[in-house]
Amino acid sequence: MDHEQSTKAVIESSTGVLTRRHLLQSALWLLPATVFLAKLEALGLEAAASDLSPVMLKLSTYMAAAGTTELPEKVVQDAKHHILDTIAAMVSGSELPPGRDAIQFARAYGGGQKVATVVASKILCGPIDAAFANGELAHSDESDDDYTAGGAHPGCAVVPAALAIGEQFQISGAHFLRAVTLGYDIGMRAYKTLKGGVLTETHNLVGTMGAAAASGCVAGLDAQQMCWLLDYATQQAGAGVGTWRDDLEHIEKGFLFGAMGARNGVTAALLVKSGWTGMKDVLSGPQNFVKSYAPKADPAKLIEQLGTRFEVSLTSIKDWTTGGPILSLMDAIENLRKKHPFEASDVKHVVVRSATSQAERVNNREMPDINVQYLVAVMLIDKTLSFHSAHDRARMQDPAVLRERAKVELVGDDELERLLPTRVGIVEIELVDGTHLTERVENARGTPENPMTRDEIVAKARGLMTPVLGAAKVTKLIDRVLNIDSVKNIRELRPLLQVS
Repeated sequence: MDHEQSTKAVIESSTGVLTRRHLLQSALWLLPATVFLAKLEALGLEAAASDLSPVMLKLSTYMAAAGTTELPEKVVQDAKHHILDTIAAMVSGSELPPGRDAIQFARAYGGGQKVATVVASKILCGPIDAAFANGELAHSDESDDDYTAGGAHPGCAVVPAALAIGEQFQISGAHFLRAVTLGYDIGMRAYKTLKGGVLTETHNLVGTMGAAAASGCVAGLDAQQMCWLLDYATQQAGAGVGTWRDDLEHIEKGFLFGAMGARNGVTAALLVKSGWTGMKDVLSGPQNFVKSYAPKADPAKLIEQLGTRFEVSLTSIKDWTTGGPILSLMDAIENLRKKHPFEASDVKHVVVRSATSQAERVNNREMPDINVQYLVAVMLIDKTLSFHSAHDRARMQDPAVLRERAKVELVGDDELERLLPTRVGIVEIELVDGTHLTERVENARGTPENPMTRDEIVAKARGLMTPVLGAAKVTKLIDRVLNIDSVKNIRELRPLLQVS
């Protein structure tokens, strides 16, 4: 049996039980059978391998080895950028209502051994509470990373979880980086596997599965323990209903996307680390995880290109601190101005076109950072969009802004809807002198197809963090994060994350 046939046989039998013969015949890991079985034994899974489906076997074995497995250099650099971007979102989020509430909650109720940092504060608490607070901080607004196609913000759960439990176990920076990368891989594969099933709200799914994988990696769980970790993660992953869309303060949204998943993941890892057992294979049986939420889904998607396709490299870093559907529109206005400079007073009418479903999410919303009419008006006046202006509720009623908002027409475009998951934005500007300007942006700055440079990512992080931590501390923090693989103990970041 050659490699292609062997792998195909394993994947096609993903709903069955992997026997010892399957193991001996399979070239899934491109290893001789004796070496493969020795590897399983070292990871704590050899004795239980005959009871596992092929998908769970590969998934748990991969997860158990992730903490010591070297990553491609590009993936290392991408992970560093996403860690820095998420930390910057945490720090800047401390100035917004969700972040302030998170810090107050940790101050009032944070318990446990004082080992983990609540970012942008002086608070230390247990890893579960710190992960929860930092997850809320990380998604206090729309500054954090997101999946290009929408529906997922992996960093705001994965990074807080890995940081909090990382301080508990005092892991190295290299271990932390690998754990974060694994978190993106598992969280986003869960999303891609179950999307379109009965689970209509996938945000906690991404956060919980990603944070659990990262936390299990930090805790050094073996392959058998990773099976139990996935069991406890999946039991928590289905929560969440769409009421968060009516939350005008972004507090409930921060809870659903960041805080809850980070807490769930750390909890699952610590339960298993303390000795809890569970179901050996939550991917097998008539009521398994995938069948429960997406009966027609293929569980093999959970291991699709595992080890060669890294989800952290497929996740966008936002150039603008706004909702995802608005990013390409901001780029379009900036591009037009570079080609044909104009002032707000020169503009007669603006038409912004977005996919129909995307337009509905940003149409005259109460929150400034996801209100496309307000943000276009600010771009016309300021010629840029800062974190402060994107969150300035009072300015939404400024007469000058209202005057420009009146010029903006939002159109939900069915043609652009058909192009999803690519979020295409089109801006058409008519000037008072009769000039017509049009710009179409296929991929917003920061998407994998149009990535930001390191200098751009650093500039964004510096701008978000300096008002809170001060310039000198931010410079040191950025340097440490970009050289995280040389950090011997993740607790070394603590004094740089705390306020003076």
